[in-house]
Amino acid sequence: MATVDYFERKLDDKRRLTMPVEVRGEFKSGVVVTRGFGKYLHLYSQQVWEQKVEPELSGSILDERIADLNVKFRAGKAASVLDLKQGRITLELHHLKYAGIKKDIVAVRAGSYWRISAQ
Repeated sequence: MATVDYFERKLDDKRRLTMPVEVRGEFKSGVVVTRGFGKYLHLYSQQVWEQKVEPELSGSILDERIADLNVKFRAGKAASVLDLKQGRITLELHHLKYAGIKKDIVAVRAGSYWRISAQ
């Protein structure tokens, strides 16, 4: 199966994003959406969130950088499941406003997660 590292989509009227068939398997464990470092969103599988992100956010309680990362990624964090029949996830309105997304999105793989931004 071909690897998909980039796709463009239009959200439907209910803010649902249809994932390409080739990447749906990545999200069988669930989906986590957070704000990104810039004006874009991060899209993680639940498995990547638990295995790679959570350990990084569990640093020293006195480390201000770790505290800032926790605030950045946990503020407005949304976890959901992928609609396996249609391959869709629903994006929260506050996420769309943060990233300036109206209808058209661009998604690019960034290692173990995806970056979603306005087209």
